[in-house]
Amino acid sequence: MRLTDWQLAFEQHLLTESSVANSGFASTLLGGPTLDVETGLAIYHNAYLARLKEVLLHDFGAIRYWLGDDEFAVLAQAYVRRYPSAHYSLRWLGERFSAFIPEHLVAEQSAPLAELAQLEWAFTLAFDAPGGEPLTFNDMASLAPEAWPGLQVSLAPSVQQLLCHFNSVAIWRACKEDADFPGSQALELAQVCLVWRHQNVCHYRSLDPAEACALAGMVTSGWCFAELCAELAITCAEGAPLQAVTWLKQWVQEGLVERRTP
Repeated sequence: MRLTDWQLAFEQHLLTESSVANSGFASTLLGGPTLDVETGLAIYHNAYLARLKEVLLHDFGAIRYWLGDDEFAVLAQAYVRRYPSAHYSLRWLGERFSAFIPEHLVAEQSAPLAELAQLEWAFTLAFDAPGGEPLTFNDMASLAPEAWPGLQVSLAPSVQQLLCHFNSVAIWRACKEDADFPGSQALELAQVCLVWRHQNVCHYRSLDPAEACALAGMVTSGWCFAELCAELAITCAEGAPLQAVTWLKQWVQEGLVERRTP
């Protein structure tokens, strides 16, 4: 048996549901004085699956917090059988987890669970994202007065946006605080939740509708600062410039935005 054929056979053994090895493949190996081939291959098979479950547990601790150990183990095993690890780094193992949940569970349970999984995955993406060049207060202080009206910004690379229809943030926070499960509830109004990394720490917060609209206008529609003020003037009247500056200051302080080249 060539090395590549042997490696493929070993991979197939690890990915099958049964820990019992194919007899043809097992016959190519030699056991030791204290461990026979069948037992050794079963150990490898079970250890591989256990390691993948461990990775998912680390990335989706709030899902385990909700479901409990046994149900999470069933979900994790079904997932790795459906979507085996295809990347050299286990960091990407859970990429399809939120999309898999609706495939595996009934709709009533899967929708809030999938949203919670998306929230947890957002933290993973934010933590590993490039740093970018977020605006600082020094940058803003050095900005010439005539440059303010045309100022445009984009989101820093680590910022992840999630539209929450359920109280996923409250459930995630309860998990992190080791508090009692608050129960899953649909929100009266969907909320935009941001997850991002600033100074090597992940942060999160929900935006009220007005701020969410303003941020979307700046980073998605490409509004300049003057256009932001003009849009706010419709709802804030004379307080529009102050509200625009207040939000911009907060976005800069939190490391959410970087300057966009016109």
